[in-house]
Amino acid sequence: MSEAQALVVVIDDDPDIRNALQGLLETVDLQAALFATASEFLASKRPQGPCCIVVDVRLPGLSGLDFQQQLARENIPIPVIFITGHGDIPMSVRAMKAGAVEFLTKPLRDQDLLDAIQAALRHDRARLEDERKVADLRNRHDSLTAREREVMELLVSGRVNKQIAAEAGISEVTVRLHRGQIMRKMRASSLADLIRIADKIKS
Repeated sequence: MSEAQALVVVIDDDPDIRNALQGLLETVDLQAALFATASEFLASKRPQGPCCIVVDVRLPGLSGLDFQQQLARENIPIPVIFITGHGDIPMSVRAMKAGAVEFLTKPLRDQDLLDAIQAALRHDRARLEDERKVADLRNRHDSLTAREREVMELLVSGRVNKQIAAEAGISEVTVRLHRGQIMRKMRASSLADLIRIADKIKS
């Protein structure tokens, strides 16, 4: 994904700050989506590409910290950067413990904010790539027959061919045939590789 496809969501009730941040982001070819409240963002369509959120701690309605908790509850894993003109240490500790990328105080240093945004976008790109890989693995797993899925489950649980044959009620020769098909369809190079794939599918 190219940098131009990345999106930075800015949530701040001050229109001057929103516009200033949009201007700053444009200088490094980043697109911005501007919102005055956290609720506005939650009601909007979810970004599809790499994304991060720059949000003021103090907002009308849902506060920045409560918004962070809401994202977690709704399983929206977009990286969050907090900005505030009224921050304190307990507030920043709470935000960072909940997974914030950075907690910056106003007036913001442009480079500090841009560095935090780039770090957040790198993190989100990695997450999206991992999700794409897991989706591909699940598609491969879906291509297995019911019997192959049964044999794979026994394989990754540590059973040897003889045990699998006994539990599945098939011959060892048939187990070996299924095993070969499973390795081919899942594109696994070894049993250890197949176990890693199974772990990723379940996660």
